[in-house]
Amino acid sequence: MRRVLLTGGSGFIAAHVMDYLIQRGYSVVTTVRSTSKAEKIRAAYPKIGKDRLDFAIVEDIAQDNAFDDAVVSNPPFEAVIHTASPFHFNVTDVQRDLLDPAVKGTTGILKSVVKNAPTVKQVVITSSFASVVNPYKGTWPEHTYTEEDWNPITLEQASENVANGYRASKTLAEKAAWEFLQQEKPSFSLTTLCPPQVLGPVISHLSSLDNLNTSNQVIRDLIQGKFKDKIPPNATFTWVDVRDLALCHVLALEKRLAANERFLVTAGYFCNSELVDIVREHHVRLRDQMPAEGSDGGGYPEGGLYRVDNSKVVKIMGISWRRLSDTVMDTVKSLQNFQS
Repeated sequence: MRRVLLTGGSGFIAAHVMDYLIQRGYSVVTTVRSTSKAEKIRAAYPKIGKDRLDFAIVEDIAQDNAFDDAVVSNPPFEAVIHTASPFHFNVTDVQRDLLDPAVKGTTGILKSVVKNAPTVKQVVITSSFASVVNPYKGTWPEHTYTEEDWNPITLEQASENVANGYRASKTLAEKAAWEFLQQEKPSFSLTTLCPPQVLGPVISHLSSLDNLNTSNQVIRDLIQGKFKDKIPPNATFTWVDVRDLALCHVLALEKRLAANERFLVTAGYFCNSELVDIVREHHVRLRDQMPAEGSDGGGYPEGGLYRVDNSKVVKIMGISWRRLSDTVMDTVKSLQNFQS
């Protein structure tokens, strides 16, 4: 039974990663910020013993040596999946709230593994399409993004606004991980996953829908009637189901060819008007919350859109993608269950 350290266990993506790890027979220790978060996760797995699911408290991933104790385990860890990183726009200080947790959290766990967990042979990191896309090129219809692309954002540009700060946090953190691998030559391999907008059902333990992960807020706002007057423009036009992304994290441990590789993990394209159409078609009781049929807004850009090449992750991971309609329906159901 392989033992894995999963960081950020109460997060949206990590909750699904944990589900797959447990389903596939792994022994998991996950980091959380408090014992109360650990208790909520534990309650969701009443039949899973401590040997299969345990917890380590890491209050602040941006602190020096934050993971030193968490990476020490008996039996020892064989792999680490690092998902813990901020993704929200409730930011007052870009450096403190976004850059430091992302960059220091990533380099910090790599340093802790080298120092205290020599048995770890694989590290998987959740990065983002934000570290790939060039925001200064707009919709760039003549371009196809691949794993070779990097966001050119600078540290100076990061401080201009929160959106830049988020993009920079993901870019700088992932670059720091690859630089660590090159310079330190550790005994573990590295895999980074770069998903775009992550949609899908919520199984993490929220105190309120106000705390919903940022990517899913578009569906929450839609079913709460906030699109009724106007369908908003998309922040991005590419998406992936959280369950497919979570499975890719686990497959990265199981597929030999995934070692030391970067992957664009995207299922395809969507626009907000498509989300409206799906909810209108499949959720009759929510139609009163929907914009009128034929409402303007929320469509694809008139001048065309960049393409994204996801052939590498399909070939190496063997992943097949869920349909957008199934993802949206499952997400709506999970949000309704949470409200009821």
